[in-house]
Amino acid sequence: MKLSNQQRLARAKFALPSSVTLLSIACGFASIVISVDNARIGDPDDFRLAAILLVLAGVFDALDGFVARATNTQSSFGVQLDSIADVMNFGCAPGLLLYCYGFTQLGDVHPTLERMGGLACFVFVTCGALRLARFNISHGRTDPRYFVGMPITAGAACVASVVVAWPDPVIAVAPAFLVCALMVCVGALMVSTIRFPSSKHPKGKVMLALLGVCLVLLALLQERFFVLFFLIYVCVTLLLNIGWKLGWRGVAPPKVFED
Repeated sequence: MKLSNQQRLARAKFALPSSVTLLSIACGFASIVISVDNARIGDPDDFRLAAILLVLAGVFDALDGFVARATNTQSSFGVQLDSIADVMNFGCAPGLLLYCYGFTQLGDVHPTLERMGGLACFVFVTCGALRLARFNISHGRTDPRYFVGMPITAGAACVASVVVAWPDPVIAVAPAFLVCALMVCVGALMVSTIRFPSSKHPKGKVMLALLGVCLVLLALLQERFFVLFFLIYVCVTLLLNIGWKLGWRGVAPPKVFED
């Protein structure tokens, strides 16, 4: 039975968001391949490229939802595909990147530290997967202005920003321990119940002002800007949550939904 042109167009339209998700998966997989190939070589440019590919995967991850809403082609299949892609792109890929970047150059001299690094990166991947599972079952039951725990995309960008800023692989013990702490702490933030503000929270003028400040800082700091951005993002979020606990209401706290 032949399909009409209208039916073919409808099928192509529904395939469009999934195609964008597959582009995101391609970026995540390319980052993994580059990280593995460069593990023993330690070329800083390749590590930075692997980190940038994770950022590009995040762009496609945001774009697939936009395309689905713009074309009115949201589907359960697309939701499941997007969730699976997130585990690989923002869990496994950054975990492997930081393992290759932070520990493989030390393996011959400090094999125990290399194993500790692998465990820390596994903690990050595990926490990312748990964060996604929790999001999937609580979607629509939490205040959309806030995320419960750091989003996995932000977590991946946070650890990748370190590689972008300092792409030379770790060859000393002290920085390796710092990378361990980074992976565990970011993982803990992802599975925490700390409320992280989403982009839906600030009003338009506030967002434009923040964007302007970010662009100025990006021009001044270049690659180091991203580390500063996530440091401020986490610190402001923690202070905001502490303020709510102490009764401060200068910024409206998240609404509590009854089960």
